[in-house]
Amino acid sequence: MQALSLTLLLVLLPLPAMAQDLMRGFEMPGHRALIKQSKGVELTAFETDGCSGGLSASWRWVAKQFPQVGELYEEHPPWEYCCVTHDRAYHNAGGAVTAEESYDARLLADDALHACVAEHGDRYAEDYAVRYDMTPEQIRTVHVITADAMYGAVRFGGGPCSGLPWRWGFGYPGCSVLK
Repeated sequence: MQALSLTLLLVLLPLPAMAQDLMRGFEMPGHRALIKQSKGVELTAFETDGCSGGLSASWRWVAKQFPQVGELYEEHPPWEYCCVTHDRAYHNAGGAVTAEESYDARLLADDALHACVAEHGDRYAEDYAVRYDMTPEQIRTVHVITADAMYGAVRFGGGPCSGLPWRWGFGYPGCSVLK
């Protein structure tokens, strides 16, 4: 149980330097495979699902099932634009031409997603506090918690050549570590 807790802590929080080094070593084979397999391959047209992993889709479902929720909280996560920007970086692997650049670009994109969601909460804290009957600090806290969870999810589930539709370099078809 203690090992599981430590693993969850490493996944859900922005990672300290030692954990980043561990993750870099674990992830580099995928980045090498992506760069190798992307040479001479045409990038697919950009598409986005908003916030991946079902976040936007679940948000829309709840808003449709409970119209009062949709009216109050909107039909899309209010920070969905952060996810679309993140998807753009993921689509073409940040324009990287080496595995090292690819890793660094992914980390930068994930850090930017975290910052964007947290900043959204900060920017709209006063307005949302009135709208949702919360304090501005509660709004900021909810956004930081959401940003932390999203960061953990993309770091854990967004690696290159995973076969997942939201993987790093998803615009390059057929990427596999095993090729």
